[in-house]
Amino acid sequence: MNMSEILREVGRGKRGSRDLNYAEALAVAEKILKQEVSPAQAGAFLMAERMKMENVEELEAFIHACRNSADRMSFFHNGLDCAGPYDGRTKSFMATFPVAFVLAATGVPVTLHGSEPLPPKWGVTLPVLLREAGIHTSTMDREDAKRAASRTNVMFVSSEDWCIPLKQLRPLREELGFRTVFNTAEKLIDFNHSPYLVFGVFHNTFLDRIAKLLTKFNYRRAYVVQGMEGSEDLYIDRPTRVYAVEAGEMKLELIDPAAYELDIPVPDLVWTAAKQLEVAEAVLSGSGHTAFVNQVLLNAGFRLYAAERVGSVEEGIYTCQNVLESGAAYRLYQEWCVSMGGELPDSRTVSAYPASSG
Repeated sequence: MNMSEILREVGRGKRGSRDLNYAEALAVAEKILKQEVSPAQAGAFLMAERMKMENVEELEAFIHACRNSADRMSFFHNGLDCAGPYDGRTKSFMATFPVAFVLAATGVPVTLHGSEPLPPKWGVTLPVLLREAGIHTSTMDREDAKRAASRTNVMFVSSEDWCIPLKQLRPLREELGFRTVFNTAEKLIDFNHSPYLVFGVFHNTFLDRIAKLLTKFNYRRAYVVQGMEGSEDLYIDRPTRVYAVEAGEMKLELIDPAAYELDIPVPDLVWTAAKQLEVAEAVLSGSGHTAFVNQVLLNAGFRLYAAERVGSVEEGIYTCQNVLESGAAYRLYQEWCVSMGGELPDSRTVSAYPASSG
């Protein structure tokens, strides 16, 4: 079936359009990634899919097409992949960044990945945050990332440099300005073949759909988190809905910070890249606001449990609290910054908050 015929099938409107099967969707995904269709056809397809909403088979096909187009490796063993929103943050703390170093200090390898901001939010993304630390991911050598990972157990992957077709699609995605199937697919490229995954979603409809999707992949254990701004970060001021996916089964759970006496109101801040970095470094260095310290502890403890290193979230929180309070996570972060070609954080971190009381 050629692209014009595909567009007729998916572009008949919400009632008349039909879902593609896996083979059809894979063929379309590969054509778009290889730029074998015109920008007009690619844009029309992405718009039609957005209107009818992608089914599980279509999502699976686009993920496989992206994986086939990416440079993937097995640098870590038994690592955790943190799949957050590539359109960034505008209203919430990017807890996943300091959490990575807390987990790494416990011995859990972590892969972080992202790109420059994308629609629809155009928020602060990991590369934007890292520039505040003097780390320029657009010019970073892959060997630098691997060297930093070998020393610290934290790897950052610049997704558009490791999956070039995504970089080539950026102008089209920016011009369209809305969320497309690639917003989901790029988060599941799994650059490091990680057996463990935490994946963020925003809407209820996606929570169930992504959980069903992940049953088709061979993760040892994956969690779909309806987190802050569609991220993988659990809320600290209210419960968070999550789906546990394991052995082909999915189970809805609720992670309540009050159960661990960590619930606390979050300060209302303007979340620029500079503020994201300041708060992250304050938490790691022991001078963070209690709300953000608690948020890091809850997310780190939960992910330690998700990666099967502890028997409960509570045990994970206690383990991570010891690592954070000992300074081990901060020392690891300092080493990572230098290994990535950035600046030592001590000269930048001036906390605007009182030290945590634990």
